Amino acid sequence: MTQTDFYANFYSIIPLTVLVAWASILLLVDLFIPKGRKGITAFLAALGLAATLSFIIWQTLVGVERTGFNGMVTLDGFSLFVNALVIISGLLGIALAYGYLKRMKLERGEYYVLMLFSITGMMLMAQASDLIIVFLALELLSIPLYVLAAFARPNLQSEEAGVKYFLLGAFATGFIVYGTALIFGATGTTSLSGIFFAASHETPSLLLTIGAALLLVGFGFKVAAVPFHMWTPDVYQGSPTAVTAFMSSGAKIAGFAALLRVFATAFPALSADLTGVLWVLAALTMVVGNLTAISQTNIKRLLAYSSIAHAGYILMAFVPYGNKEVLPISIAAGLFYLVSYVVTNFGTWGVVIALEKAEGKGLEIADYAGLAKKYPALAAAMTVFMLSFIGFPPTLGMVGKFYLFRAVIAGGYPGLAIIGVVTSLVSAYYYLRIVVNMYMREGDPTIEREMWLDFTTMSTAIATVVLSFVPQWLFLLASTAVLRLF
Repeated sequence: MTQTDFYANFYSIIPLTVLVAWASILLLVDLFIPKGRKGITAFLAALGLAATLSFIIWQTLVGVERTGFNGMVTLDGFSLFVNALVIISGLLGIALAYGYLKRMKLERGEYYVLMLFSITGMMLMAQASDLIIVFLALELLSIPLYVLAAFARPNLQSEEAGVKYFLLGAFATGFIVYGTALIFGATGTTSLSGIFFAASHETPSLLLTIGAALLLVGFGFKVAAVPFHMWTPDVYQGSPTAVTAFMSSGAKIAGFAALLRVFATAFPALSADLTGVLWVLAALTMVVGNLTAISQTNIKRLLAYSSIAHAGYILMAFVPYGNKEVLPISIAAGLFYLVSYVVTNFGTWGVVIALEKAEGKGLEIADYAGLAKKYPALAAAMTVFMLSFIGFPPTLGMVGKFYLFRAVIAGGYPGLAIIGVVTSLVSAYYYLRIVVNMYMREGDPTIEREMWLDFTTMSTAIATVVLSFVPQWLFLLASTAVLRLF
């Protein structure tokens, strides 16, 4: 290896190296932090993420792109955009967990260390240019999440959530490994560029198509797309709420990042075979997620099915698979919607955490009755989040759905856009039911006031509204990132 190769390799994974080293050091430092002062660990974890985010912003401004380790890892505009979003999710996740863990008597320093390792895996997913790295990144992000889901031991619901997530997650990973093996058998390589070259210069074999379909199954599990979604409600409900908030955003970002990179750069030749499958997956996910959410009375299960539905909306962005002119703009619309979902999602979970009490109390929709009268600011923030999920102006969710529907129609799939609009109208029923409870039902809710929780909830509510008036720069960033991908 030449000195130039060494620098290229190292430069491409500097943020990942920093986070892994910081998490390992933090695991040792935490041993010497007293039991009642684990907030120090949270501060140090947030400091590591902030430093990494600063370096990623600098890399973006410099605009230097690198491939490392013989093309297995790629640093480009797409990975930098996704990595920045993952780290922001991590910072918001720490802010939500800080007071929650104390209140629920779950304050242990390894929580934040596990978060850092999972975030590293999510970032590696965005940079992976080889199916072997995709697998390694998937395991690195998933294993800490399995532990975090069961973090509230000896709570039986939390332990059950951890076991279910682990068993089904391992099963889904098996699909990715088997799919990778078939793709290697068909093309002789696991490199995304090598697969693209092999598939483009000869008729794609049945083996390659089956391998790509198995990868789609694995990624479908990670983003909670129907019919690979059955784990989601139980895991979301049983996990500690701070874990659910982080998992519902971070895992979705990483799953879609890998899905977009792998299928956009390795399998364009299979677009004729996969477009119909993606269309059906997106439509089913939107319909099943929204219809099932209607009957939910527990807020965590409702938001779980809401998360499934939004995975369907994001999948819409990839349906114009065979249209090379529309696909970059369509994927940019998907990235933009992912940002709007993350901002709205963390704010929503902030409100849920504020109302949650010990032993799972305060998690029914009926518990939100009277919130507007007693805590008007919190009710107003929750109203903003619900309207954003529906796609109602003036919110970031409305702009995201506009970009998505426009891209899908331009790609020649107006029927899918109609399904998206109709399911958005259906979702208004269960989202507005929460608003009706807050403003039109009598109740006496109590909330937990905590500085970082209040800051996260209110800042995301403000961002949801303000960014809807100036979305162009954010969409431009997403578009630039996608153009670098192609």
